[in-house]
Amino acid sequence: MNTQQGNKKMLHPHVSVDCVLLGISNDQLCVLLVERHMSDSDKKEYKLPGSLIYDQEDIDDAAHRVLTEATGLKRVWLKQFRAFGSPTRTSNVEDMQWLQNAMKLKIGRLITVTYLALCKIGRHRPLADKSDSMIWCPVNKLPRLPFDHPQIVAAAVEEIRTWVEIEPSIIFNYLPAKFTAHKLRRTYEVIYDRELDVRNFHKKMNALEYIVKTDEMEQGVTHRAARFYRFDKVKYNQQRSKFNKN
Repeated sequence: MNTQQGNKKMLHPHVSVDCVLLGISNDQLCVLLVERHMSDSDKKEYKLPGSLIYDQEDIDDAAHRVLTEATGLKRVWLKQFRAFGSPTRTSNVEDMQWLQNAMKLKIGRLITVTYLALCKIGRHRPLADKSDSMIWCPVNKLPRLPFDHPQIVAAAVEEIRTWVEIEPSIIFNYLPAKFTAHKLRRTYEVIYDRELDVRNFHKKMNALEYIVKTDEMEQGVTHRAARFYRFDKVKYNQQRSKFNKN
């Protein structure tokens, strides 16, 4: 990546990138936030991983650089999903003062290009020296965030729901390799923030050839042991191919 790191004169004062990583933790849809260092306060504040881009930097490269610098995470698949450019997004004086101090740059109107990723929490682990400055926060219990970051998170949640409708295989990014029907249903419920009818869900699930029943059952549980299923990507692609030809 040609990032021109360390050369602050090359930072572009009007374009930034912000990264939204969504994952499921403790049965809640969560977003990854990083600490915003405030020089005049001991109180912890948070924001989305984001920063200005460099003049000679590809914007996709900028998103990956920003994510790695803020979290230590690498090899995360990011997809650009929307730009936010309202003139009011930089209207908060305290936010702008913090940004200008952090960047050591005079900043006017600022447009941000946002990137979205799904994370199976636990698979993607931050570097040890980054972990204390990050939190997975439920999307419906956000702390005070700067600029229009609450709106960006809300838009990202709606975008994920649209992606799942268009490409159902995305749901399996949140699941372990083997999962129960209950785990699959709860994942849908968490993403869509609503309860699903159990009987109808099982009926629809069993009609999908790419959700394959295994011979394995839960072990060491106090309730009735549930069967494990797995996602078959080959069958999924075959089924989608047949659908697209009709």
